[in-house]
Amino acid sequence: MILTAKLSVLTDDFAPIDDLQERLTLLVDRARRTPPLPAAARSEAHRVLGCISAVWLTAELRSDGLLAFQADADSPLVRGLVVGLAEFFSGATPAEIAASDTDPLAALELLANLSPTRRNGLTAVRQRIRTLAQSHLA
Repeated sequence: MILTAKLSVLTDDFAPIDDLQERLTLLVDRARRTPPLPAAARSEAHRVLGCISAVWLTAELRSDGLLAFQADADSPLVRGLVVGLAEFFSGATPAEIAASDTDPLAALELLANLSPTRRNGLTAVRQRIRTLAQSHLA
């Protein structure tokens, strides 16, 4: 349920912006305000395979039973996209994330002009988010 509500808010936030490049710029700017992952988290254990750029993703099950994701990448555009995915899925239960096929980047129409390798990498990130959620199911 939380992901449906978050998707509605996200699409409302981006609705006034018609230009794809401006939408991507907004996502990159949001990610710039997010602290980078600590050096210890930028390890092979947290690296997302299938991405051309170096991408790292961590998940933490909070005491309230909700997951918190953090992401980082070596490219500003990719960082904007993966931090956006991490923020979107953070705050949901592992069960909701594991069952979700929601793609906030597709809903924002951000994927159309990305290269096939970038789209494949983002698919790998979404799959890793789902896998991490499944690993935290009770």
